[in-house]
Amino acid sequence: MLAWSGLSVAWAGGAKAIAFADFEAPHGARVVVCGPSGCGKSTLLAVLAGLLTPQQGQLQVGDTHPLSLKASERDAWRGQQVGLVPQRLHLAQALTVQENLALPFVAAGLPVDEARVSQCLQQLGLSALAQRRPHELSVGQAQRVAIGRAVMRSPTLLLADEPTAHLDDAHADAALRLLDEAAQAVQATLLIATHDQRLLTRWPQAHVLRLPALTGLELA
Repeated sequence: MLAWSGLSVAWAGGAKAIAFADFEAPHGARVVVCGPSGCGKSTLLAVLAGLLTPQQGQLQVGDTHPLSLKASERDAWRGQQVGLVPQRLHLAQALTVQENLALPFVAAGLPVDEARVSQCLQQLGLSALAQRRPHELSVGQAQRVAIGRAVMRSPTLLLADEPTAHLDDAHADAALRLLDEAAQAVQATLLIATHDQRLLTRWPQAHVLRLPALTGLELA
């Protein structure tokens, strides 16, 4: 289960706050969070990933209540259970594409699964770019690398912030397919924040959460 209630994030010294409507979806669901730019989609994803602590509210991911964990426990939970594709990709500029994909294993102190890295390179059409570094990639290519890195360890909760925004139809389909296949492999919940209407067409049965436009706040 993925569920939250009473979530509220305060900004500007607590003078302003954004409150998110209560939500619940079964484990393994596909969830699309949509809304205009500045409505709080990225903020919500940061809360769900345990990167941002709300001032109020409860969050449940499977059997875990991340907001009740200590910071170190939450970090460990995130590394094991959450795959995140941020809007700002944060690829390691000194590493090749192949090395960036291997980072989730290295960060966890695990042997690199070379077969999994190779499979991901092929699935996302990145095999020919394996030895390039991020500054040698187009925006769309870099985004595919970030998606591959997020699904590398087959997490049980996948969060993606505008994963198809800079991709053409063919590469958008490949990226969504990889996210979907990784989620299916471990019966994961997949939540995508987007304004890309192609997702609603691809997943007509998805749980859809529409966030209203905000006024007086500058949120992603």
